[in-house]
Amino acid sequence: MGDPATRAWDYPTAPRNNTVDDYFGVKVADPYRPLEDLDSPQTKAWVAAEDALTFGFLANLPQRAWFHDRLTKLWDYPRYGLPFKEGGQYFFRKNEGLQNQAVLYVQSSLRGMPRVLLDPNTLSADGTVALTATEVSHDGRWLAYATASAGSDWNEFRVRGVASGRDDDEVLRWIKFSEPSWTRDSRGFFYSRFAAPNSNTADGQTFSDLSNQKVYYHRIGTPQSDDRMIYEIPDQPKWLMDAEVTEDGRYAVISVERGDSNFNLLRYIPLGDPQAPEIAAPAVTLIGDWDAEYDVIGSSGPVLYVQTNRDAPRKRIVAIDTRTPDPAHWTTLVPQGQDTIESSAILGGKIVVVTLHDASNRLVVYSLDGAPLGQIPLSGLGSVASLSGHADDTEMFYNFTSFTQPTSNFRYDMATGQNELFQAPQVAFNPADYETTQIFYTSKDGTRVPMFTTEKKGLKRDGKTPTLLYAYGGFDIAMKPAFSVPNLVWLEMGGVYAIPNLRGGGEYGREWHEAGTKERKQNVFDDFIAAAEWLFANGYTSPAHLVISGGSNGGLLIGATLNQRPDLCRVAWPAVGVMDMLRFQKFTIGYAWVADYGSSDDPSQFKALLAYSPLHNVKKGVSYPAVLVATADHDDRVYPAHSFKYTATMQADVADGPGSLPVMVRIETSAGHTIGGTPTSKLIDEASDQLAFAAHFLDLHPEKQ
Repeated sequence: MGDPATRAWDYPTAPRNNTVDDYFGVKVADPYRPLEDLDSPQTKAWVAAEDALTFGFLANLPQRAWFHDRLTKLWDYPRYGLPFKEGGQYFFRKNEGLQNQAVLYVQSSLRGMPRVLLDPNTLSADGTVALTATEVSHDGRWLAYATASAGSDWNEFRVRGVASGRDDDEVLRWIKFSEPSWTRDSRGFFYSRFAAPNSNTADGQTFSDLSNQKVYYHRIGTPQSDDRMIYEIPDQPKWLMDAEVTEDGRYAVISVERGDSNFNLLRYIPLGDPQAPEIAAPAVTLIGDWDAEYDVIGSSGPVLYVQTNRDAPRKRIVAIDTRTPDPAHWTTLVPQGQDTIESSAILGGKIVVVTLHDASNRLVVYSLDGAPLGQIPLSGLGSVASLSGHADDTEMFYNFTSFTQPTSNFRYDMATGQNELFQAPQVAFNPADYETTQIFYTSKDGTRVPMFTTEKKGLKRDGKTPTLLYAYGGFDIAMKPAFSVPNLVWLEMGGVYAIPNLRGGGEYGREWHEAGTKERKQNVFDDFIAAAEWLFANGYTSPAHLVISGGSNGGLLIGATLNQRPDLCRVAWPAVGVMDMLRFQKFTIGYAWVADYGSSDDPSQFKALLAYSPLHNVKKGVSYPAVLVATADHDDRVYPAHSFKYTATMQADVADGPGSLPVMVRIETSAGHTIGGTPTSKLIDEASDQLAFAAHFLDLHPEKQ
């Protein structure tokens, strides 16, 4: 770190040792291995010192108070979850504005008076207990719901009477990556869980290696110890599985996964009479090969409707008769088209398909025999996140959002074609003042890549506009238009917000995804760098005015980009990133990411991983942009040690003297990996810190305007 007298930033000293790993004859040092022990006194002391440095610096930035005030004002608007109907009643979530968690409501009719069914804000003093899943029984009498504390992926299930608003006594624990699915008789539900650890608390399993998930059936009114184990694969302890009952109640379909490649197997349990299901019937194999992705979207008697990318990289929908399940007998209902099928459902006796057209959504309707029936009109470039409805009910709900339109809910009648705005939040800004443009640029190898840019109308192209470039590029996930209050504040301040649709995502189907995986991961970084270069060449901004940002796999993207092009930007926000590409598979659910990343246990994949791993490619003595790393102490998906070790390495190796820019880490307490259940107050605090950090190093002063 150089002569202490010339140091600009008083970084804490991180615990270290002399660990060196041997990968196929290649010696790789891992000096900050002690930071993998999250509970050691040395790690805790380092975390406390880093937070003191970071939060002390952020608190003194003059821009922070302005950002916090503006974010609070704009965030204070009603937000609705998508309505759904069961037993003739309507259910939806709503956040009045600044509530930490959205509240679940129920009403007896479409225009009826809603009443509170479950308010998760009452479950903890600080709002860190989140409602993560809700499933209402077919008769509308029972709500099975899941909660998670402090951002953890671990869930607890409970059952509440819809009429009484009171919980039954049972609590189901040790549940991760599973949702309840009711049998048609409304007497119980399927779910998946892991074995309880040897201790009485979750601490011993919070960051442990997950193994031996099994499917269970829970009968309401009974303790979890009485739950019947329905399905397991004991010789494959790393495989994950979850069961979902078809809407007609005839089958429990078990999807088996072994990683985030989205390839899966399908088993099903024939339940017989839906009103008296045979819970313990043996599972039957429907799909037994790891060759594609399969998603059962509905059924009709013995026929299952399945969305798949088998022989169709952009996906198709087929009908599989369980009596003759061989692929030679499948019937293609919706063939592969130019646009990727993102999701689909059987609603109102029709097939409703959400497609991706250059990374924005379209809603297309087909008859059950595959005849095209046209599109449901949407208002411009935007996203449909989800659909709700039933196969035997013509009433469908869908939501729509864009970069300048908060998520709004629409009600569509499948019989009449009536399309009406049902719930529309109002934010204190004028969306007509802004415009979104989609451009296409060329990456390093000649690949054509789309990118959205959003800005105030009439913004001058002088190369000096503060620009936020955000991307993900992985796991078959498409980056679509979406509304964000922090992004709105950035736009209000005169900035440009840009999202490139990198390879590795799901924008153009299986081939696009696989082009950014394993040994091809460098394509993702090349696409991102090319997006920034396009913005420079076309007068949007310059390196001195660019902020780059990404989270999780996107945090890996930012870390790798910083090492390869430290000159690309002025500020970087790598959040909850996968930074140690040689050891990611050893923590929590990391083993499931091998399908996207490869593994250091494979000689050829090791070389590819080492070549870009953010932790292992920090350049000593190089002047990096201002970096604000973000992680959370309860992130049990991407282990916090990724960000800890990366930060310690950066602070030790980068140029540090008069005029140097800092590397800081913001470690959130009582928080986890994703923002889905993060309290609103914490979201505002984090966004205030990030925006103030960027504004400071870009020399922006909105508080003076």
